[in-house]
Amino acid sequence: MTREEFEELVAEALDRIPPELTRLMDNVAVFVEDEPPSDDPELLGLYEGTPLTDRGEWYAGVLPDRITIYRGPTLRMCESREDVVAETEITVVHEVAHHFGIDDDRLHALGYG
Repeated sequence: MTREEFEELVAEALDRIPPELTRLMDNVAVFVEDEPPSDDPELLGLYEGTPLTDRGEWYAGVLPDRITIYRGPTLRMCESREDVVAETEITVVHEVAHHFGIDDDRLHALGYG
């Protein structure tokens, strides 16, 4: 799967998030990278920033939070295009949930681990 095709899957996964949630997303950018950092080669996605639940009056003038979805490990772990589509959607939702302050334990319980 080409990078452009993968980027389109990420965009489609973002489009499937209900509008009432996407309207609440604030100061966050989503990126696609080919590979994760070398110290975590199987990482599918990463959220970096301050979750909405942790922001206070001090939160102003900061760089956007960053969600990165990694193409390489996703393609290596999936056996079919359908698997890539499903895994990409799970990863996008997982990382967006971190932006909303939902931790890994809760995400695993909800099936987004």
